[in-house]
Amino acid sequence: MAAIIELKYFNSFWLKKMRTITEVKPTSVSGEVVTVSAYNQISQGPTITVFPAQSPDLMNVGQETTIEWTDAGVPVVWRSSIVSRNLAGTEFILASIPPSPYPSSGPNLKVVLGKIINFDNIPNAYDGVQEDDWLIEESRIRGGYNNTTVDFGVKAYLVEDEPNQLIKRSSLIHSGIFNSRTGINQTNQFSVAEDITRTIDPANGSIQKLYAEDTNLIIFQENKVSKSLIDKDAIYSAEGNASVTSRNLVIGQNVAYAGEYGISTDPESFAVNGYRKYFTDRDQNVVCRLSMDGITVISSYGMTDFFRDKLSSALNGIIGGWDAHNKQYVLTIPQIPTDIKNDNDDTIAFDEAAKGWVSRFSYYPNQIISLNNNYFTAKDGKLYKHYALTPNSQARGVFYGEQNDSSVTFIFNKAPSMVKNFQTINYEGDGGWEMTEFRTNTDSALPVLRAYFVNTLELMQNFLLLNNFKLKEDKYCADITNNTLPQNGEVVFGRSSSGVKGFFGEVTMTVNNVPGKKELFAVSTGFVKSS
Repeated sequence: MAAIIELKYFNSFWLKKMRTITEVKPTSVSGEVVTVSAYNQISQGPTITVFPAQSPDLMNVGQETTIEWTDAGVPVVWRSSIVSRNLAGTEFILASIPPSPYPSSGPNLKVVLGKIINFDNIPNAYDGVQEDDWLIEESRIRGGYNNTTVDFGVKAYLVEDEPNQLIKRSSLIHSGIFNSRTGINQTNQFSVAEDITRTIDPANGSIQKLYAEDTNLIIFQENKVSKSLIDKDAIYSAEGNASVTSRNLVIGQNVAYAGEYGISTDPESFAVNGYRKYFTDRDQNVVCRLSMDGITVISSYGMTDFFRDKLSSALNGIIGGWDAHNKQYVLTIPQIPTDIKNDNDDTIAFDEAAKGWVSRFSYYPNQIISLNNNYFTAKDGKLYKHYALTPNSQARGVFYGEQNDSSVTFIFNKAPSMVKNFQTINYEGDGGWEMTEFRTNTDSALPVLRAYFVNTLELMQNFLLLNNFKLKEDKYCADITNNTLPQNGEVVFGRSSSGVKGFFGEVTMTVNNVPGKKELFAVSTGFVKSS
């Protein structure tokens, strides 16, 4: 039954019945003093029996428990956690069952106890009746720093008999005020006597990301993006009084942006550059940009089908970041549950200057960071700096210690309704590029190797018959050799025929493990109308 008592407010306290768990110390017991019983039907786990009894600060509920023994001379290590203990401190039930055969007592049996790792059963286990089980917590920090006790005096306090956790996934809560000018710091205060919570529409899902910009707090929910005004005059100008301004509202009215887009459950996809914020909406299968003009779907810039397929099958952990070196939004979309390189994963970059998605990369990071115009990614706990060549190597395309090829794929589609015979290919740029693929709707061509600079008779003999690019008048040129398998009715096919026939040509140019910068300025082809 609830009661309302009207009184003058001095201070408020929470009196919590919960013994501290920070006193539990890692330790170990071994030898004949430890016995591990067989399968326990009630607990679904084994029982550890210890003599003499272990105090609660040495062996208690939630602790990591490592049991070591030998089976036929082979060392066995198995880890679990303590679910419960008896009052005497002699019997402890574990959370799971060790591998068979179960260990028994003996000199080779050892139990190592670590830190608290399992909090599921702690509220019920730490409910002793000792006086020191009760903890006093002030909602406002006004107790003396070195005081050994807190004098209740005439202050009001309450007892929380059922300390149940309440999770509000679509609400905000703010602390007291920090003022660097006056030295007032109330950021450790969450006063229940004041209106310090703001609830956003729960129909739009949980709050996944908060970003402060000027006088606005931008709120990213699963299915919506909105903003709330922040009263920064109250935050930065408070003198510690109860009322510091005419409008003492820290988080103001919430206003939603137009468009039914949110950040789903991928806050890691968020990146910011100036007033542009980038994020993904896995539920809508789109990539969005939030700027001064509102929300824009940038995945529609020629990549609608790509992101529809990739985001619909993406796993949790979509990673986004801003590349300060190239001024691009970089997005990694994992497709399989592994940290190793996989061709199904995708890392792709969006360029504002080009208004499109300009690059795909062969690296798949766990985190993306930019600092001082340098671009970094993290992978498996290691930090890598991109666009950095070592003094002893000019190799490019090396990501996380692995060499990767660089390639460009494009379409030749002039006169789309005409069947063409593509006979030659040439490019302008640096040497080292190869044509790894040229295919049409009907034919395919042999690869064209990179150009070799011949200056000896031996090199001329070795490279004379190779199908490779030749440097002519500052252009690298090569004939296109047909490599199509024979079809019904064909008399001349494959390498016996010149060029490849089709409405269009899909070409891939590749450079691999060639030191130095390799520019590809332009690629062209020569064709005639097919007879």
